[in-house]
Amino acid sequence: MTGQGKVLVVEDDADILNLLALNLRSEGYGVLTAESGETGLRLILTEKPDLVLLDLMLPDISGVDVCRAVKGNTDTRRIPVIMLTARGEEADRITGFESGADDYVVKPFSPRELMLRIKAVLKRNAGGCASRPRWERDGLALDFEAHTFLVDGREVWLTSTEFNLLDAFVRNPGKVLNRERLLSEVWGYEFEGYSRTVDTHMRRLRKKLGPYAALLETVRGVGYRLTA
Repeated sequence: MTGQGKVLVVEDDADILNLLALNLRSEGYGVLTAESGETGLRLILTEKPDLVLLDLMLPDISGVDVCRAVKGNTDTRRIPVIMLTARGEEADRITGFESGADDYVVKPFSPRELMLRIKAVLKRNAGGCASRPRWERDGLALDFEAHTFLVDGREVWLTSTEFNLLDAFVRNPGKVLNRERLLSEVWGYEFEGYSRTVDTHMRRLRKKLGPYAALLETVRGVGYRLTA
């Protein structure tokens, strides 16, 4: 297997599937392919790819259901998923992120941009939250070494993106972080038009903080901050 890692592409459009496979191989990735959700799930369980490119609209199981199955399984939930879809409405993006997707790309997309997004997701999934071994506040506890997050003693699963997003605030208590900075630090890119991705993830992260959601404040017109 190549040094870049192994990527599974789940896409029922043969032309797009072949284009993605070609670009991935040219970047040095090992490539697995599936044209249905069932086949994709089987390969995820047996092959444990480093990343999944997952089409939202599949002929059998929807991409959302596939993603939920992946993120709901303790053996596969750390595998990052990038959703691919022709549907770019905000509601569709939110649905994708709510299912646990780490990123979301709308067709038609630039192959170069997609390769950069893949590298960024793999980088943040590999870790890098090393600000301290553990952070605690009120009923929250973030363990960077074990990659666990507890709310009032109960473990709450965070995707790698959510984990790194929370870490960005932990490292900058009381400071306002604008969307551009968060895109650069957490997502690893600054593509125009993706600032709303930050807002979607912030809503999801706040929901997971439960009774402590108010600790993450919105500073209107500027960005977000973790109260000092």
